[in-house]
Amino acid sequence: MRRLLTILSFIIGHLSLVHAAATYMVKDFGAVGDGRHIDSPAINAAIEHADKEGGATVVLTEGTYLCYSIHLRSNITLRLEKGAVIKAAPVTDTRSDLSAFQGKNGYDEAEPNDSHYQDFGHSHWHNSLLWGENLHHVTIEGEGLIDGTDVLQRGGPRKGYDGRTIANKALALRDCRHVTIRGLSFLRCGHFALLLTGVDDLLIEGVDCDTNRDGFDIDCCERVVVRNCRVNTVNDDAIVLKCSYALGRPKPTEHVLIEDCEVSGFDVGTMLNGTRTTLTEKAPDGDGPTGRIKLGTESNGGFRHITIRRCKFTHCRGLALETVDGAEMRDIRVSDLTMIDICNSPIYIRLGNRMRAPERFHHSKVSGIRINNVHVTNADSRYACLIAGVENHPVRKVRIKNLSVQFRGGLTLKDVEEQRGCNPFFIPEARKSGQLGEANYPEPSAHGIQPAWGFSISYAENIRLKNVHLETIHPDERPVFYFNNTKNIRNSR
Repeated sequence: MRRLLTILSFIIGHLSLVHAAATYMVKDFGAVGDGRHIDSPAINAAIEHADKEGGATVVLTEGTYLCYSIHLRSNITLRLEKGAVIKAAPVTDTRSDLSAFQGKNGYDEAEPNDSHYQDFGHSHWHNSLLWGENLHHVTIEGEGLIDGTDVLQRGGPRKGYDGRTIANKALALRDCRHVTIRGLSFLRCGHFALLLTGVDDLLIEGVDCDTNRDGFDIDCCERVVVRNCRVNTVNDDAIVLKCSYALGRPKPTEHVLIEDCEVSGFDVGTMLNGTRTTLTEKAPDGDGPTGRIKLGTESNGGFRHITIRRCKFTHCRGLALETVDGAEMRDIRVSDLTMIDICNSPIYIRLGNRMRAPERFHHSKVSGIRINNVHVTNADSRYACLIAGVENHPVRKVRIKNLSVQFRGGLTLKDVEEQRGCNPFFIPEARKSGQLGEANYPEPSAHGIQPAWGFSISYAENIRLKNVHLETIHPDERPVFYFNNTKNIRNSR
């Protein structure tokens, strides 16, 4: 596996060697870059011209380019030089310098697609600031910024005052091959900064993302490297792998390497400006800042051969490995993580039964997770480190080695008992009355305050803990470990 990933990293890292023969400046096609004129027609004209020439590099020099949807093409490098900003244009602005473009330009409509098994945001790509479909050999790079501030939004189809579509993503790609995204910064990008679905042979390198919802959504993608990126997302996940049904078929996310990245949950915009403030106490779901690396929640096609290494989590949630919609999760390797100020479970492994999938799908499976060399300080101890399957479908073959966690502690058995109204050593199967716990949206908080502060393991088999050091800052009445419906659990030095 390690050798395969090394070769993969080398190949993808050199995709940029396939370069275009010519260079075109967008200002030669009529772009102004003054932050007042709409420049997307000129940028699209430059890209279309390069496409007709068989491929080229399209360059944005310093300036602010107010844009609606930009249409990417195959064999194109889009380069934003230092000081270049692609700024999402408003659709509710009545300034006279924009009025001349009303009815002529705007964000593209969301294309038809079945969103029965995933939400609207995951189901459409065209309603974005930049998008492409069925492309190959695409590079988007440079030292510039893609800025969706006050324009790109989360949610379903919405219209501006004149009936035009409001975009909800910065960059969306579907069914593409040989894609490189390098060096750029992304700010306040709506539902997704990057929505990459069915994108194979993908490199994301040296990207800074500071956004109001998801950072990188890598969905149904194969042969992926994410390297040296900083992703700050207080309200949603930072780097998240998914394998949804958005393509209309199950497709795995596999052979993925995430390395040397930083994820965080600072206030929006404060990572890029360097202040890193922490005034936002909760994400929209009511839990603390998100900003983590996660597998799931959309999970139909399978997660296989995933490596996460040398990454840092700061002021956010912990590592989450989830499959709840019929996917198999296997051969997951995690190593050398540092976590500081973690607001829920440092490690959360969840096999659930939401089954947001066609009827023919089988139950989810988890087998073959290895986690090594993880150091955590100042972690919320309400939910402990959680490993949870469901009845008749346990989590299997998890190895956790060289784990050090400093929990905050400070809870009592009464805290556990009060939330349940019953035996404090009972793990609830429902977050809300009438809902089966296995069908809940998977979050550590859905399980409630745990009857142990260190590890809580339920419906699991063949779990190995080795050289695990757990401590609390404040005394905690609960025991260190809790086991429920488990087989063959070993803890050794």
